[in-house]
Amino acid sequence: MPGTAVFLNRGKETAPLAMRANLEHNHVRHDHVVILAITTEPVPRVPADRRITVDGLGYADDGIVHVTAHVGYMETSDVPGILAALDPATTEGPLQLDEASYFLSTIELRRGTAPTMAPWRKRLFIATSYITADAAEYFGLPRDRTVIMGSHIEV
Repeated sequence: MPGTAVFLNRGKETAPLAMRANLEHNHVRHDHVVILAITTEPVPRVPADRRITVDGLGYADDGIVHVTAHVGYMETSDVPGILAALDPATTEGPLQLDEASYFLSTIELRRGTAPTMAPWRKRLFIATSYITADAAEYFGLPRDRTVIMGSHIEV
């Protein structure tokens, strides 16, 4: 599929849940795929020369790269800004950021019957999982081009 897809993920050890779900459900892959992990460092600001690391994941010219962005705890995690700073030579060609699609993964917790913890603790654990910031807003993603795909886990 023409265009650029950006999948946010915690690291590069696993494929993003949203990427796997998109491939299984829609049977498409964009020409350029960026898997982006954002690491918050224990410093207020990260110097520009240490901010971004790009990894081709061992396959040249497949259109998939992994980007790790290092930000300080006082900096914002502006994903479009991070992507705009990428050198096209490191991303296997120029990214089409004005029309890029952003994919977020989410996991919904459900109360199961397994005796893993006391019922009141399960309810409390699930209730606290709903008290999270809006990921699209936090990362500065354009709402009209952000897709949230998810799964569920029983606790």
